[in-house]
Amino acid sequence: MRFSLSPRRLALVLAALYLAHAAVPAHAAPPSPVPAFAGKFNTKQLITGPDCLALQWSQKPGDAFGCTDAQLADWRARLAEWRTARLAELRYDDARYREPALAWARRSFVQPQMMVHDRYFYDPVAGRYTVDRYLDDLVARYGGIDSVLVWPIYPNIGIDNRNQLDMIEHLPGGKEGVKRMVAEFKAHGVRVLFPVMPWDTGTRDPGRPLPDAVAALMKELGADGVNGDTMTGVPLAFSQAAEKIGYPLAFEPEIAPQEDQLGWNVMSWGYFDYPYANQNPAVHVAKFKWLEPRHMVHVNDRWQRDRADMLQFAFFNGVGIETWESVWGIWNGFTVRDSEALRRIATISRAFPQHLTSRGWEPMTLTRQHGVLASRWPHADSTLYTIVNRNEYGVNGEQLAVPHVAGMRYFDVYHGVELAPRRTTDGQDVLAFDLEGKGFGAVLATGAKDAALDRLLATMRPMSARPLASYDRTWKPLPQRMVEQGASPRSKPAPEGMRTIPAGLFDFRVTGIAVEGINQAGVDVQYPWEDQPRRFHRKTLQVPSFHIDTYPVTNAQYQRFVDASGYLPRDRQNYLRHWQDGRFAPELANRPVVWISLDDARAYARWAGKRLPTSWEWQYAAQGTDGRLYPWGNEWDAGRVPKPETGRDPGPPAPVDAHPGGASPFGVMDLVGNVWQWTDEFSDEHTRAAVLRGGSLYRPQGSHWYFPQAQRLDQHGKFLLMAPSLDRNAFTGFRCVKDVQQ
Repeated sequence: MRFSLSPRRLALVLAALYLAHAAVPAHAAPPSPVPAFAGKFNTKQLITGPDCLALQWSQKPGDAFGCTDAQLADWRARLAEWRTARLAELRYDDARYREPALAWARRSFVQPQMMVHDRYFYDPVAGRYTVDRYLDDLVARYGGIDSVLVWPIYPNIGIDNRNQLDMIEHLPGGKEGVKRMVAEFKAHGVRVLFPVMPWDTGTRDPGRPLPDAVAALMKELGADGVNGDTMTGVPLAFSQAAEKIGYPLAFEPEIAPQEDQLGWNVMSWGYFDYPYANQNPAVHVAKFKWLEPRHMVHVNDRWQRDRADMLQFAFFNGVGIETWESVWGIWNGFTVRDSEALRRIATISRAFPQHLTSRGWEPMTLTRQHGVLASRWPHADSTLYTIVNRNEYGVNGEQLAVPHVAGMRYFDVYHGVELAPRRTTDGQDVLAFDLEGKGFGAVLATGAKDAALDRLLATMRPMSARPLASYDRTWKPLPQRMVEQGASPRSKPAPEGMRTIPAGLFDFRVTGIAVEGINQAGVDVQYPWEDQPRRFHRKTLQVPSFHIDTYPVTNAQYQRFVDASGYLPRDRQNYLRHWQDGRFAPELANRPVVWISLDDARAYARWAGKRLPTSWEWQYAAQGTDGRLYPWGNEWDAGRVPKPETGRDPGPPAPVDAHPGGASPFGVMDLVGNVWQWTDEFSDEHTRAAVLRGGSLYRPQGSHWYFPQAQRLDQHGKFLLMAPSLDRNAFTGFRCVKDVQQ
């Protein structure tokens, strides 16, 4: 098994179990027994395929090789009996699946979780949403999408006390801009979801119950659904809140709903585990799809690099894929091979939504080849077969045998051709076609060939002409580039308010503290001497002498810059949010200026004849040459930093000179525990991020998912960048450096 329960996943389970317990109706019954295979998080999302499919690791004389017709029939009969009994026990109500406003969910076969920081979605140079560019890229790479989960919250939430709804409202253009962005997606036929975080209990109080607040905002934005982050079932209160205001929403828990929550969670994610196909080729049955065929599962594994199993399980079960590629700014893109496979199976699935919601679904219908598995989907007078070859090798020839029906025609939908059946003496039509290793197939049996089928066959014929095996399966991380600032005007003596840091050898050793990603390639940033992004960084550097501000830039200093330069950024949303009418309150004069973006800080630095420090310059000035963990030594001393703010409505940062005991060996002050400080910027094809140093005094309580602190000098935070409106926050400031004239 390739899965281990990480701390995040364990915490997700605990949070989800709590929410599930709170939402269980009083009449909930204990479940009837069913052979259950635990999906990820041990949520029993899958029903085990027939045991008879599995080979023994050491085959002995007399051991079986596959299932008989009778064994498969018995397995399907037990499955059907369990479904009938379980739905009766649950007093299942399918009203929300009959709701016309939610019918789109059952046709949502491809849904990406899209980080708003994706440069294909938002152009930071032009300062505008680029929905067309984002969608065009997905059409080109894997055939397009049906819905999109727009994600602006984690992992940056907790940098200040803006809550999850604030993070949506602070997207570029505010709520009006978001409404236009949502409308643009919908004009392309793409439905829009936003996330809800039940664990966000430490930031600003929304002032009303979260279900009501979420429903109202989604209605205002024109969104279609909500993804429940960390939830094992979005509680019923959310669905009821949306219905109370006449705006039904599709709810999609991250993990999987409990069985008694299926009626109002019309979608879910499928975190599946997969058997080793060479030993057991079974494709397990998606339990919630089996209970309610109109339920849409998006099969997902954010860190998986080879998605072949995900794609086969989805196609066999008639469900969708969560095409999550930017994982908190870490690019885990679909390989070219997997992208092409997705294009093909999604094209077929979109053509047969009514078949794939059929109550007559028959998983593990009989096939003629070992390792070739099929689902049978009857609808009206036709039947669709979705087929996967779990073998590593191609299987050609006769694959299916179905009862002969006069006038029935058969089409190999995957290859776009009609099949000529071989009629047997016992009244069977035997169908022969080719399946490549780890490949897919689809057959339609129908008495009527219409124009829609003609168009589908004409589409699939050239699309499938090239074998999937010929496409590149190589995965590699995206290379990053560190944005160069260029040198500042030089000065030999230290200007007023600055300290001179002598040249010297510096052991630059720092670790990124992102909550997720363990130590995979692509996590964190890529310094210029590294060949790809990684979490752990170390290099001995010859650092030239430089001057650095003794303190972070204060509100009073920034006011002088504004008054002298007339600086006003193009994107003014949230700019100096803590000021009023372009002025700061007197008590803020000697406190760090905040609510400024990276570009705002750079503008100040240019005006002052300075620049922002690199991460290693900042650390050298803070640490000296002895590798200490804090500016004053190796032991944390709470008296040398401001008192933490842990409430939901924190006060401002402390005065920059309030804690002289926090000085570094070079006399640099206020380095840790007051405000984060901007340093380097990194970018790749999809994402921009800044390295933040020093941590802050704000510590939201109630969850470890908030932006983690990095007050140790050998740690840094990676802060995803989108637009100044979202990037500006209440606890990030900056200090400047100036190059020394030699």
